[in-house]
Amino acid sequence: MDDIKKRFKEHESGDFIGAEMVVAFWETKPEIVKKLLPPPLKPVKYPLANTFVGDFPKTNFGLPYRESALFLRSQFNNVPGNYCLGMHLEGPGADLGMAGGRESYGFPKKCAKVVFNLKGDKFEGWSERHGVRNVHIKAKLNGKPNTPDIEKILAETAAASGDTIAYNFKHFREPGGNNYDYKPVLTSSITVYRPEIQILGEVEITLGSSIHDPWAEIEVVRPLGALYLKGTNSMTTGKIEAEVDPKEFLPYSFLKTDWF
Repeated sequence: MDDIKKRFKEHESGDFIGAEMVVAFWETKPEIVKKLLPPPLKPVKYPLANTFVGDFPKTNFGLPYRESALFLRSQFNNVPGNYCLGMHLEGPGADLGMAGGRESYGFPKKCAKVVFNLKGDKFEGWSERHGVRNVHIKAKLNGKPNTPDIEKILAETAAASGDTIAYNFKHFREPGGNNYDYKPVLTSSITVYRPEIQILGEVEITLGSSIHDPWAEIEVVRPLGALYLKGTNSMTTGKIEAEVDPKEFLPYSFLKTDWF
């Protein structure tokens, strides 16, 4: 029992050491945000979306892996965060990364091909499943974002603490397949970024959809820019924010599965 308690203590946070990420930000359409946000999440001031491709060479919970994700900026009880619409993983540590994120917080994680390629100030990265490239980011990390006011826009829609909050819905089908094991719950989790390098840049974002991963629904209306981060990230505390009505949540409950 002491060994078990020690292990839980050592892994109170998931740490990503030497992590590299390129995050792309854009404005989409308000009607898209309204359509895709499950209650009780609400839109923020701007119809903002973001995606990232990341390389995690060392973690405190397993082997390395690569990851990409798609988010809509949203808020719960006036606290802004990112609602995760999809997350793709590849690499030796992807199984543990997937299990932890899906089972603890409800992240809609799936296996995919994820490519992270940085040469000098040029970046190209993507993720694809079932032959479809769901996101493709090209960035020039020159300190010149597409939109000069990107930092102002992001600051106005960020959590007051400065940490990044992710919103997810945790739910499991009961064995009979006709209901849930428990009422779906809205969760929040906090990731603390401690970048050693942080560079803004110009970005080109291409999204692609399949019936399994309809990422292109988040239309790119105005690219804002890219942000390159290198440092240590820690995924720390999480909590249940609210229970959700199962019938009301049903239309939003298929992010973790494929439509075969």
